[in-house]
Amino acid sequence: MQQHEREVIGVDDRVSVSRAIPLGIQHMMSMFGATVLVPVLTGLDPNVAIMCSGIGTICYLLVTGNRIPSYLGSSFAFISPIVIIGATRGLDAALSGVVVAGLVFLAVAGVIRLVGTSWLDRLLPPVLVASVMVVIGVGLSATAAGMAFQTTAPDGTTAFYGLGAVIAAITLFAAVIFSSAGGLVGTVPVLLAIILGYVVSLACGLVDFQAVVDAAWIGLPAFRHPVWDWGAVALVAPVALVVVIEHIGHLLAVGEIVGKDYRPMLPRSLAGDGISTVVSGLFGGPPTTTYAENIGVMSVTRVYSTQVFWYAAGFALVVGGLCPKLAALIRSIPTPVMGGVSLLLFGLIASNGLRMFVTNKVDFGANRNLMIASVVIILGVGMETSGISVPLGQYALPGMATSTLVGILMNLVLPMPSSEGAQKAAAQKTRRAGHVS
Repeated sequence: MQQHEREVIGVDDRVSVSRAIPLGIQHMMSMFGATVLVPVLTGLDPNVAIMCSGIGTICYLLVTGNRIPSYLGSSFAFISPIVIIGATRGLDAALSGVVVAGLVFLAVAGVIRLVGTSWLDRLLPPVLVASVMVVIGVGLSATAAGMAFQTTAPDGTTAFYGLGAVIAAITLFAAVIFSSAGGLVGTVPVLLAIILGYVVSLACGLVDFQAVVDAAWIGLPAFRHPVWDWGAVALVAPVALVVVIEHIGHLLAVGEIVGKDYRPMLPRSLAGDGISTVVSGLFGGPPTTTYAENIGVMSVTRVYSTQVFWYAAGFALVVGGLCPKLAALIRSIPTPVMGGVSLLLFGLIASNGLRMFVTNKVDFGANRNLMIASVVIILGVGMETSGISVPLGQYALPGMATSTLVGILMNLVLPMPSSEGAQKAAAQKTRRAGHVS
């Protein structure tokens, strides 16, 4: 099969409406499953979460001056505290914590704006950023594999799902084939793969249309409004500090993929996320964060235009806020279909981390780089795929944040190689290469 070299559509580039519509729908579909899952697990309204993801992304694009291509969806980091507060004090009380979490984002953005971002170069060298990108992608592999290959048995346990695995494989290979094509097909491979997977699932009788039939064509979601509760604020809001680490990782990953240095824009990016979270909390939605799924879509399509994210946000706003039937239709997509495309999207994020090692010429002949990459990747991936987090009182530090903090500590503690030592290492590496050849 001939490999077509796709054009790169840059951040500031614009495409025709006929191209922007399917590209925007593709981004909306990619974030849909995870964005809906968070409110389902916490008891909030899924349609509100979808609507708020659209509004939040629009806020983010405005705050960042339309310069950072990112989509904001529901954050998984807040699930546990929201569930705890919802069960003891009510979901309206939990929403006050969500609003303050957004204010924490804004406060951190203000501090970083005052002190500058030069410290990022010292704390986050290329070897650490690349390792974190690998953790982001590979750390989500267990989630993607579970969606693709497993189902819930009648006794509540998980079991291998043969038919689901077949559908996931069809969807995955379709996405790979479509992404290798030229023209419009090559820019919307994820959307086309989801459609094909949906058709196959429909033929296999795996699609349940009852919720679609019952949903209204036009209607507003069930809004909630926060009720101030200091206990909820104390439990929910500090989680934002953990998400800040995740946000920085995603921002650097986006910068690596699109070929731009977004470090100077970190305050704006955090502020956009903060405003998005505040708005979501006021309407009754969960906190928001930048999404790895959409980073993966950009990587496979090479379409980085922020124009496309405006379309994606607009579609989410309409689907979640005005048309329950469309939201129900998208939710009817079987899990194995989304699992199939997720295997590709998450893998691409990890692959871009590996590419960053190469493009930045990270020298693994230097023991310092070898130790940082080894510890960060194994610690982060191991914790993320095993569902392990570090308990900190009422909070928990997930694998990505833990491995990033450990990597930062190692970067500060391990001695920098002397120029002489670096030259010797390079010379030894050259000699070894010559000996092998």
